[in-house]
Amino acid sequence: MDVVLIRHAQPEVSAGTCYGCLDLPLVSPLTPSAAQIAAGLPAPTRIVTSPLARASGTAQALAQAAGVPAIDSEPRLREIDFGNWEGVAWDAIDRGALDQWAADLLHARPHGGESPAQAMARVAGWAGSLDADSSECLWVVGHAGPMRMLAAHWLGVPLPVTVNWALGFGASCRFTLEPGAVRLGWWNRGA
Repeated sequence: MDVVLIRHAQPEVSAGTCYGCLDLPLVSPLTPSAAQIAAGLPAPTRIVTSPLARASGTAQALAQAAGVPAIDSEPRLREIDFGNWEGVAWDAIDRGALDQWAADLLHARPHGGESPAQAMARVAGWAGSLDADSSECLWVVGHAGPMRMLAAHWLGVPLPVTVNWALGFGASCRFTLEPGAVRLGWWNRGA
């Protein structure tokens, strides 16, 4: 099974804003465009998306461009929930709370939302439901956090290793899942 992870297009949000599960619309026109995102990707047999508007809107545009008639929404692919930090400028968040989070990046949740470890378990649970014997090419439209989590899960590396991977809007990466093995095909940093 080939799995192509695709980060959503640019959402309508002020720079420097903390957003995870905050449901944001996409900028208009779609940036990057569906054609730019899909360029060079293998044709999908199926598209799965996070239910958040910025991902599902990108998935709809990609489905239309690729001629895929239906999209599956998967709640486990949503971005991490930053609790009471959602929609707040990063520089307005209490420094002590940020330091507490940084001291235990995997488990702390001073914002009251989800820890990265909790999000990782959710995302890895979805990954575990895939059939590595399948010959399909699955496009998964989602968010930077879950993309990094899936990469860490499939590559067998700790999540902090992937945290600094640059993922612009429309970024993509391809994994080939086989029984007992996973291969990273390529990584496109996006716009």
